[in-house]
Amino acid sequence: MRMKKTTLTIISCLFTFFMYSQEENIQKKIDSIEKTFRYEHGSVNLKNGIGKINVPNGFKYLNPVQAERVLVDLWGNPKGENLTLGLLLPENQGVMSQIGYVFNIQYDEIGHVEDDDADDVNYDDLLTEMQKETVEENKERQKEGYAPVSIVGWAAKPFYDKDRKILHWAKEIKFGQDSLNTLNYNVRILGRKGVLVLNAIATENELPLVQKDISKVLDIVQFNDGYKYEDFDSSVDEVAAWTIGGLVAGKVLAKVGFFAIFLKFGKIIVLSLLGFFGVFKNKIKGWFSKSKNTENEEEIESEVALIQEKSEVEEEVKEEIN
Repeated sequence: MRMKKTTLTIISCLFTFFMYSQEENIQKKIDSIEKTFRYEHGSVNLKNGIGKINVPNGFKYLNPVQAERVLVDLWGNPKGENLTLGLLLPENQGVMSQIGYVFNIQYDEIGHVEDDDADDVNYDDLLTEMQKETVEENKERQKEGYAPVSIVGWAAKPFYDKDRKILHWAKEIKFGQDSLNTLNYNVRILGRKGVLVLNAIATENELPLVQKDISKVLDIVQFNDGYKYEDFDSSVDEVAAWTIGGLVAGKVLAKVGFFAIFLKFGKIIVLSLLGFFGVFKNKIKGWFSKSKNTENEEEIESEVALIQEKSEVEEEVKEEIN
């Protein structure tokens, strides 16, 4: 009996040590990735000379090359043209953080967007149409190997500031079978020949964080002279086929899974645990087979199985939370 208790104590200690070392290794991996990024502050010029970003206090900016690496390589988005002009995120947050949000910045040269319909759009009817269209779009997404998307509803109903020419709204989106829905908080800043786009990528739980900071973000992008909304010249500039309602009904940002890399790490933990317990269980059985103590062997094996089962459940819960 004493040997049994001693063995169980050893199992418990090794299990605790193993879990701690795995968590430590994961954090080291995350830290090593985060350290590869170089952020900017202050005034940052956007490419093509369309404007600049004034990074507000408490935020940092990641340039387009690094931003594409995050969106495609780390988060699993499809690669495409004009994917990003950079990322904006809170100063105390990394791109691998489990809690927080990131604004992706883009420019869409769709022409001059007229805002005459701004007061006439029925956004509830528009939402219904968007949900129907998404069902059809999912057929193509799944052909390309991406999870289907469904629009759950408005997280924040569309609002257009006619004086500042800024439109913003938020959609709650479900990707595949994800248990936690994704938040897309959208900002459109109207210009002479197109719109600057800011999309906040987060989970539904981060909506209060985004709403708290949105006032700091709305004025960060400024068009240069010649690109401002009031610079529109009807004799040479094209008018967009899009209206205010059309901007809201635009395509959903193709995001496969926010923080998907954490789920991959989680799977590594589970697989390592299974391998660890498989080897360790055989070692324990070997100890007791020498003494022919079948009863103790079965009890120890049962204890190990319970610990293993508990660890698997804990990891499943952790994945659900993340």
